[in-house]
Amino acid sequence: MIRNLNRNVMIAIETFCSNFPTWIDAEGKAPWEIINGLETILDDRLLRLTQDYIINGTVAIHKTANVEQGVTLKGRIIISENCFIGANTYLRGPVFLGSGVKIGPACEIKQSIILNNSATAHFNYIGNSLIGANVNFEAGSICANHFNERKDKRIFVMHKNQPMDTKSEKFGALVGDDTKVGANAVLSPGTILHKGSIVKRLELIEQRKI
Repeated sequence: MIRNLNRNVMIAIETFCSNFPTWIDAEGKAPWEIINGLETILDDRLLRLTQDYIINGTVAIHKTANVEQGVTLKGRIIISENCFIGANTYLRGPVFLGSGVKIGPACEIKQSIILNNSATAHFNYIGNSLIGANVNFEAGSICANHFNERKDKRIFVMHKNQPMDTKSEKFGALVGDDTKVGANAVLSPGTILHKGSIVKRLELIEQRKI
């Protein structure tokens, strides 16, 4: 279970991500706390990987993964089995990609977890987000992680009609398994999408205004 900062409401991670990795300790942690602590989580995981990974410094790539030319890998990154990373993509760690994840050409993924068999098409940005399994982002869709336009940049999320203060200025989205995000759609900072959500093309999701 993931606790709510309002105490009387809980976010259960399993209601969003059915097979959340057991090696990530989510007990008592909000999704933004997991993302904020991802660098330490991956540091520990890098020490426990098998010989199926090629490890170069803080970057681990499974031997079955396909990383095309022109990809930039920075910081702590784990790319799991059967992943595909398209040309000219930028992974700005800490980043964890589960098995079978497909990242299309010219995407940027920053400080995020993307779980098994999820995919981004091309020209996508995902920042400070936790993405479930079998999620698909069509071309140009965005998980924004920062309120550039506000004086108070602190991010709130809405869960069960209650605002939750992340106490952070950087958090993108919690996206449940099997969600589909249409081309050029934007998930504003603090978005929460349940399993099987559909975001239309060009749609703006803005769940909390302050």
